[in-house]
Amino acid sequence: MRILIIEDEDALREQVRERLVDEGFMVDASADGEDGLYQASEFPIDLAIVDLGLPRLPGLDVIRQLREAGSTVPVLVLTARGKWEEKVAGLEAGADDYLVKPFHMEELLARVRALLRRATGSASNVLRFGPFALDTQSQRVTRDGDELPLTGFEYRMLEYFVRNRDRVVSKAELADYLYPHDEDPDSNVIEVLMGRLRRKLDPDNSLKPIDTLRGRGYRFALETVAE
Repeated sequence: MRILIIEDEDALREQVRERLVDEGFMVDASADGEDGLYQASEFPIDLAIVDLGLPRLPGLDVIRQLREAGSTVPVLVLTARGKWEEKVAGLEAGADDYLVKPFHMEELLARVRALLRRATGSASNVLRFGPFALDTQSQRVTRDGDELPLTGFEYRMLEYFVRNRDRVVSKAELADYLYPHDEDPDSNVIEVLMGRLRRKLDPDNSLKPIDTLRGRGYRFALETVAE
């Protein structure tokens, strides 16, 4: 999962970033509203954590502009403003949840995971598809109960496909999601990673969980299983 933090307080931004990375998330960070809005608009993310009191562009305006542009990415607001009127303003701008500073990191993590579950329409951390189960909290994948030895990149690629199973995902989109924004991996890197993931998921080539659409990208081919 890829999370964007938009927070101008350096120490807090780094503290949240480090904890999310420790929990297995890929994290991008921005110190002002304009850059944060650019990153949230131009690169694929799964969730944004947005402070309200941002320089250059207030957090409420960041959220409003994202929603006006059609973004449905979950947004968790972090702010020192605890009055109920300000909470209402954040939610009406399009935020999905609200956390007042100071806060406990465990509460932030719980709210992040709840928002991510809600975004996928699941009440559980475990996503099931065909004979596979993907646990978004432990970041483990099993096939018929046996754990698969996926690398971090392979896991993130698979989870992205599962969460975007209703549409075609291009190589460029995968590269933007999997790698830092200042890196420009060759398209062959994505193909190699895809080949490794397919062999681990489907060594006998019987399930064909990911389709290749020539000239367009890839699409997840397995149906999810309701909990």
